[in-house]
Amino acid sequence: MSATALVSIPVGVIVERRKAKSPWLDFVWRPLLVLPGAPSAAPWTPISSEGEATTFYAGEALVELHRTETANYRDNIASRSPSLWVILRPTGGEPAFALLSVTADPAEGEALTSAGNDLVEAVAMPTVIRETVEAFIAKHHVEQSHFKRQRDRADPPTLGRGRNGPETET
Repeated sequence: MSATALVSIPVGVIVERRKAKSPWLDFVWRPLLVLPGAPSAAPWTPISSEGEATTFYAGEALVELHRTETANYRDNIASRSPSLWVILRPTGGEPAFALLSVTADPAEGEALTSAGNDLVEAVAMPTVIRETVEAFIAKHHVEQSHFKRQRDRADPPTLGRGRNGPETET
């Protein structure tokens, strides 16, 4: 748990590896779902195999909730389909990816899509996690009022002068 997280929710991540229909890729990977709690299986345990697709338990992560991000969580919950963002980082070996993190913050999820080769996918938020996030929002959200700063009006007689008034020759 990070120093600023007030709540950490353990989750397990299920991913799918499917044979690619591309000459440039062998497989296409995608997160399928997030399970509440942490299963006892070892990371990258195969769960099922059907045709050219294999499902794996990728491992455990923590969904951390921060007081400063409640507005983002609220927007996520208010959307038509509340989501969690799963971030997988290529390893260059076996297994092909490492589970980096899972977040309920849509802004964080979107920001991570532009960082290098990470695979970032949104998956449906389980009901029990949604209820935990809703309770966190109810307890910690503080509406921020927007304050528009007004610029000072220029004082024409003092424009062009130094800090200490008019310059004098000595």
